[in-house]
Amino acid sequence: MGKIKYINEVRKFFKKNHVVNINSLKKFVFSEDYVYLLINNLMKKGEIKRITKGYYTIHEDPILAVFCFKPCYIGLQNALSVHDLWEQETNPVIITTKKIRQGRREILGSNVILRRMDSKYFFGFGYMKEGELYVPVSDIEKTFIDMIYFRQNLDKELLKSFRKKIDLNKLKKYLKKYDERVNVKVKKLIC
Repeated sequence: MGKIKYINEVRKFFKKNHVVNINSLKKFVFSEDYVYLLINNLMKKGEIKRITKGYYTIHEDPILAVFCFKPCYIGLQNALSVHDLWEQETNPVIITTKKIRQGRREILGSNVILRRMDSKYFFGFGYMKEGELYVPVSDIEKTFIDMIYFRQNLDKELLKSFRKKIDLNKLKKYLKKYDERVNVKVKKLIC
């Protein structure tokens, strides 16, 4: 029987979890070499897919990448879509404090945008249902500030939508953590 006994346990583990990292598999498959062999064989058979280095899934949703770059949240245009401020189809945009290569990556056959920010600006998000998962998404006020911080284009319709939904007290509280450039630009656009 040998090491083949782990294959069924690993398959069950993937069915229970949307994202599996290599370290979690090492906890019940005690041979590190065998874990990598097992992952490689499952990928060749098409049973699992690689999200990014060390993270795997049996699902097709690129939003799962948000669980691979912790601490992070869904932000910018993707958050606008979640909050119904944006009608257009968007690529997942993940904002993280990790030191990663920023920009576009292909994950699970789709483009995912990765952005990095200083950890002192890492706040203002909550978990929202996206499909069958709850994922971290920036709230409306933080999304607006992030749009300014990352110098994203804001058209008149989008500004109008923001003005209707933004909680000004929460926005002012958030702005206390930012420098003058962001403060001036936000106040000019909202107030």
